[in-house]
Amino acid sequence: MRLRVGLVILLIVVAAAAINYVRPIPAVAASSPVLPATEVVPGTAPALPWPSQGSGAIAVAHLGFIGTSGNEQAIPAASVTKVMTALIILTDKPLKKGDPGPTITITDADVQSYQADLADKQSVVLVKAGEQLTELQALEGLLIPSANNLAETLARWDGGMSTFVAKMNTRAAKLHLAHTKFAETSGASADSISTPSDLVTLGMEAMQDDVFVQIVAMEQVELPEAGTVYNVNAVLGQSGILGIKTGSGLNSGANFLFAANVTADNKTVVVYGCVMGQPTLAIAFAAAQNLLAGVSKTLHVRRVITLNQTIATYVTPWGAQTDLVSTVDVDLAEWPGMVLRQRLDANAIVVDKPLASRTREGTEYLVLGDYNVPVPLVTADQLYPPGRFWRLTRISL
Repeated sequence: MRLRVGLVILLIVVAAAAINYVRPIPAVAASSPVLPATEVVPGTAPALPWPSQGSGAIAVAHLGFIGTSGNEQAIPAASVTKVMTALIILTDKPLKKGDPGPTITITDADVQSYQADLADKQSVVLVKAGEQLTELQALEGLLIPSANNLAETLARWDGGMSTFVAKMNTRAAKLHLAHTKFAETSGASADSISTPSDLVTLGMEAMQDDVFVQIVAMEQVELPEAGTVYNVNAVLGQSGILGIKTGSGLNSGANFLFAANVTADNKTVVVYGCVMGQPTLAIAFAAAQNLLAGVSKTLHVRRVITLNQTIATYVTPWGAQTDLVSTVDVDLAEWPGMVLRQRLDANAIVVDKPLASRTREGTEYLVLGDYNVPVPLVTADQLYPPGRFWRLTRISL
């Protein structure tokens, strides 16, 4: 009798062990994130030296807007309008650096535009009927000496003035430039209006094009009939200024949309800004330089995540473990008072066969201002499946 009972118990134990052995291996979730979900950038945002007249806005590449003067109103954009004109041309007929692009033959209509604009004392460059300009040369004439007549030539070449202006306004809507409207292509009309914040957004978009960046950084250029023409941006190269465009000549005052390299913690950061409604271009230039100086005192770059930094950990029930580590360094430009948010998205893993080190198993998402940075995460060490003893003897898993 006892032998039978013992045999039954043994059979039950063997059966339980067999069932235990073939049960699925449980999925393992990553531990809670090591990094805080939210973190406020230390310090107090400073009062930037906004111009005493007019209005302004400042943004940092990738970080986004860090301040405005708070009194923005839509006023004539003047020749800053040409930034959108150039952007439409480079969208419709893209160029690569070193590529002059197709040829534009100057027509009688182009000459008439030149003569009419010249008589109206607008900003122009000399053209002659039959003259041939490459697309690149026409854009250089548009943006460097700020030729109103070439804005009209480019629009006609692209498909006609009314169609081109419609494209400008459609692009403005896509960029969410809520206070911007374009009535023509050069900025000669007071009906082409915008605000500093809208123009900064436009400038950041235009500076994504390498050819645009190349042109607005040029101090001068040679054109076939006009000869040497000079950049109206008199502070190009000063205070780290890379470009972008001036606008003046209307009763609303002078405007300056600019991009500049600023050094923060031994890193170079591109800062964008715009001042509008300044008494003169010289005052607009000085206002831009004052704002850049103010930003450079407060802007910092911090390494938020380091290459191979542990972000989370997998710990298996059988005692094996591996960290999830970052695959890159992440440096972010920071402005006091902004909130850095982080979120871990990691796979739950089933280790039913060896899991190699450096296997991609998750992403750490960082959000700060306009930054939205996904950081790939990989396993630091190899993980092995559980051994036979654990699989036979586990109780609840």
